[in-house]
Amino acid sequence: MKQLEPTIENQSIAGTVDPVGIIELLNAFAPSFFVAFMVTLLITPLVRKLAIALDVVDQPGGRKIHTEPIAYLGGLAVFVGIMAGVLSAAFVEAPLDQYRPVPISVVFGLIVIFITGVGDDMFGWDPRLKIAGQMMAAAALAVESVGVQVAAGVLNPLLGAGDTQLFFFPGVDWVLSSHVYSIVGTGLVAVMVLGGCNSANLIDGLDGLLSGVTGIALIGLALIGMMLLPEVGGDSVEAPQSLAVARIVLAVVGLGAILGFLPHNFNPASIFLGDAGSLMLGYLVVSIILMLGDRGQTHVVLAGLMVFTLPILDTFMAIVRRRLSGKRMSDPDSDHIHHQLKRALGGVKPAVITLYAIAAFFATLGVVLAWLDVSTELRGRVVYAGALVVFSSIVTYAIKVARRRALSQQAS
Repeated sequence: MKQLEPTIENQSIAGTVDPVGIIELLNAFAPSFFVAFMVTLLITPLVRKLAIALDVVDQPGGRKIHTEPIAYLGGLAVFVGIMAGVLSAAFVEAPLDQYRPVPISVVFGLIVIFITGVGDDMFGWDPRLKIAGQMMAAAALAVESVGVQVAAGVLNPLLGAGDTQLFFFPGVDWVLSSHVYSIVGTGLVAVMVLGGCNSANLIDGLDGLLSGVTGIALIGLALIGMMLLPEVGGDSVEAPQSLAVARIVLAVVGLGAILGFLPHNFNPASIFLGDAGSLMLGYLVVSIILMLGDRGQTHVVLAGLMVFTLPILDTFMAIVRRRLSGKRMSDPDSDHIHHQLKRALGGVKPAVITLYAIAAFFATLGVVLAWLDVSTELRGRVVYAGALVVFSSIVTYAIKVARRRALSQQAS
């Protein structure tokens, strides 16, 4: 693992690059978006035929809403589209070639997560194997210090030096050593990868839901990433070795692949993402969010998490609901947000479109908070305040709904 230098969120960054304008950026990213979109759009029907030939299909029954077998392995089409988009970005010249390319650790992690998901789709792997695959992908990020630097943004305000220090504990200078940053950061990466992958997997319950929600989140993350670039986002000019462009490339190619897949996945779906797709999309989003904090900017990471609030909300509600009802975490139920909306609105399409609107609201909120942080003197304070309000509201709402559900089940 790379050794980390203790940094603070607002320190100056050594090394500069030529300023990049918004039109120049859009022109540079357009080919990669188009490649990811077209590759996914064209190969999805072929992947569907392959899944049917291999009998990798989702059979109807139980909580499932479809009445006919539906092909799995949609994640394969999205994976190929993303890889094609990332590869095409490597051939883009100025202005992107002056920045660090997409880290090989992220690509390796996507491959590991994809293989893990395919194994579960085809062979029904033990959940422990799925967790092991996710941990391997998280370890890949940590080895190249992707996301690990976020620990600096967490620890410095608590035990940092000078004006950033909130608390002082004599004899704990070792907390600020690069080794401790690495340990705390690695744990943070592991938790976020596990949470992101499984949040995406849990919300993948209606045709086109996860695809659309992830696409909306990627739009938000791409906008936040662009705000952090010179001229687009203010006076700060990032170092050439930062992940300033790599995170935008991932968001753009991910969006292209999703838009190419969505026509086949929207209700009535002809193919599902499967675990290969849901775990991979969760990993992709989390990787980009962690990359937003490659300079220790915890407040920008929080804004990124807010963009992905809907899956986080659904997962937290599921945890609380199952705890209060005495169920195991692995026990499925029909009380996820999308199930409740489907019952309330009378169909899949109204429920999915409503959830798209909710996801867009949270994505807009995250983008606005990031913009306030970049463009005003409030800096991270407005993001911390916004995150506190949003996530505390989520906790309160989840507990109330879970208690109400538990009481109704006891009464019946």
